Amino acid sequence: MIWIAAATCLAWAVMLLGRGWFWLSRDRDEPPAPELSVWPAVTVIIPARDEAQTIAATVRSLRAQDYPGVLRVIVVDDRSTDGTGALARNAGAEVVTGTGRAPGWTGKLYALQQGLVRAQPDTPYLLFTDADIVHAPDSVRRLVARAERDGLVLTSLMAKLRAHSGAERFFIPAFIYFFQMLYPFRWSNAPGARTAAAAGGCVLLRRDAFLAAGGLSPIKGRIIDDCALAALMKRQGPIWLGLTDRVVSLRESPTMEPIRRMVARTAYAQLGHSPLLLAGTVLGLALVFLAPPLLVVLADGWARLLGATAWGAMALSFAPTLRFYGIGAWRAALLPAIAALYLAFTLDSAWQHHQGRGGMWKGEAAP
Repeated sequence: MIWIAAATCLAWAVMLLGRGWFWLSRDRDEPPAPELSVWPAVTVIIPARDEAQTIAATVRSLRAQDYPGVLRVIVVDDRSTDGTGALARNAGAEVVTGTGRAPGWTGKLYALQQGLVRAQPDTPYLLFTDADIVHAPDSVRRLVARAERDGLVLTSLMAKLRAHSGAERFFIPAFIYFFQMLYPFRWSNAPGARTAAAAGGCVLLRRDAFLAAGGLSPIKGRIIDDCALAALMKRQGPIWLGLTDRVVSLRESPTMEPIRRMVARTAYAQLGHSPLLLAGTVLGLALVFLAPPLLVVLADGWARLLGATAWGAMALSFAPTLRFYGIGAWRAALLPAIAALYLAFTLDSAWQHHQGRGGMWKGEAAP
């Protein structure tokens, strides 16, 4: 047990000191970028399928922007059966009636592609956002100002997810924490680093760089489309991703089940559908997140002490994300249990893939 304890402590030393200080959650959309003398036109494209509960609020938040330039809002109604298109139109959006996805495309990306056809060819910026996202009145202005100031080809904000229900408060901060662990924002934002990440709920693109990268066609079948888009765009120039309180998701998860589906949709794709990488992930998560509390309970002497040290380091690293969500830092001690459930979701993701239901979303499996 002493060797396992030493290994888990070493792993946490690397996590705390060697992954871009991801756990501090310091990359935020503050302070605001300076004002511009000329504000370029922006076209917002929102893919929506059966989003009647949230689409009107999303569109209204965009129509209420204080953006000084031209701002156009397009909703692609992707075969909705609940009146999404009418609600979007009544809220002030232009509505494109989407068709079934083309072969080889995921549903979301093909809906975005249909919206791109409607966008004006001289629009300097494109904003992709989701049908459950509400933007603060200055959201677009701050995004464009940052992009112009820093010469960014992609500017993305990680929408603040709902954390109201018991399930949300238990799982959602960890979802953001794990995302930052996989894609340290500091690395993604560094021009020379290979890491590239974006959050699909809010992605501003410089149109000329986007077209130079080939548009959406090179990533048309990717399930984790936001990070694939970030990698594509980073070849064209600098990108930036940060946390925010100004862009908020309205999507509710009253129980664990919607969160399980969200994670299972992409987890195995993240591993390249590789059984070998899946096995390595299981072993890695077991060593990093599950071994420390087990050592505290089952070991003694130095092994128990090292296990407790690793568990303390784990809690320390989770606390800033909990604070960002306004949740008591005492919950950081529960991260091993949360990680165990995320591990189960990952195994479920692999099982769904081998059953031909991988990437299931809105009733459709990934291509």
